Amino acid sequence: MLLDHALPKHYAWLVSTPTAMNLFNQSPEMGIKRVSLLLLLLAIPSAQSVFCQGRASDESAFRGNRAEIAITVLDRSGGVVAAPTMVKLYHAGALIGQSSTSKGRAFFILNSLGDYTITVDAGGYKSVQKDISLSMAIRDEEEIYLVRDTTASDVIGVPGKPLLAPKAKEALDKGLQSLNENKLEQAQKYLDEAVKLAPSHPDVLYAQGVIYLKRRDWAKAQAVLEKATQVDPNSARTFTALGMAFVDQGKYEQALPPLERSLQLDPASSEAHWTLAKAHYGREQYDAALKESQEALSEAHGAAPEIELLVAQSLTAVGRYEDAAQALRDYLKNHPKEAGAATARRWLDRLAADGKIRHN
Repeated sequence: MLLDHALPKHYAWLVSTPTAMNLFNQSPEMGIKRVSLLLLLLAIPSAQSVFCQGRASDESAFRGNRAEIAITVLDRSGGVVAAPTMVKLYHAGALIGQSSTSKGRAFFILNSLGDYTITVDAGGYKSVQKDISLSMAIRDEEEIYLVRDTTASDVIGVPGKPLLAPKAKEALDKGLQSLNENKLEQAQKYLDEAVKLAPSHPDVLYAQGVIYLKRRDWAKAQAVLEKATQVDPNSARTFTALGMAFVDQGKYEQALPPLERSLQLDPASSEAHWTLAKAHYGREQYDAALKESQEALSEAHGAAPEIELLVAQSLTAVGRYEDAAQALRDYLKNHPKEAGAATARRWLDRLAADGKIRHN
């Protein structure tokens, strides 16, 4: 045959089939065209195979000597989760990548080795977190199983804040404990370690801000806490601390938005009400200061005696002197050993000396 010498050996059978012989017998020119077309169709799978091999080679070259995480999201029966699923990857507490799954799969190519945290959120399922550690530039296959959440809707909720790696969490917890005990030097040591491990984590930034507040470094506290609220816009305590930083600097107007945001997130926060009362008092808005200080006192349930002094101060500012005097007497009766007792006695004496009250 004319084409025998031009065909690959595994296609030579084509020209020997009855169909091919009939084509050539009827019209050699038409037969050549039809057989050529048939050869082209048969060659496509082979070309696809070569392309796929090349593509895999390209992907391998793209990854190079970097590690890759391949994640498969499954339900408890072992089937692929079909619901909309968001997979996020964290390193040192910071979000470094996120991807929606495709056929239950998500992939991440890493720039460095170390400890990573994977979180998976899918509509109708409980969120899952998994910690992994990579020490070699390999393709790591991870299977994550989800459990149905009967209380959840089919819509993925608002993403939560980043998760802390275990070492960073341990350092942060120790730092916060030291802060609660007012051991500032020890707290600073632990928080410095937490900052190295997770410099952009909102909880770490919050703790940094608190220690700056305790050290009376208001400007640094403001800068750090502003960053923390940008990373986690749903942290009531961080907005309260930011409001404190503004109040401590005498920036009463600037203190209002973060404090109001804090109360939107946590209406029962006595600390936020108290700080907002101080901001209003600084702005000479005494009625608002009285309202917020009384709200703070109600929410504190006696746990914050200093609020009682602000209530008395606000009552005096609005001209309710007898009520202010009674508040000061109650303070002295209930908290005689508190540091504010001397202040309460001085204010009470001043009200009597000025003739604002009938008796001390």
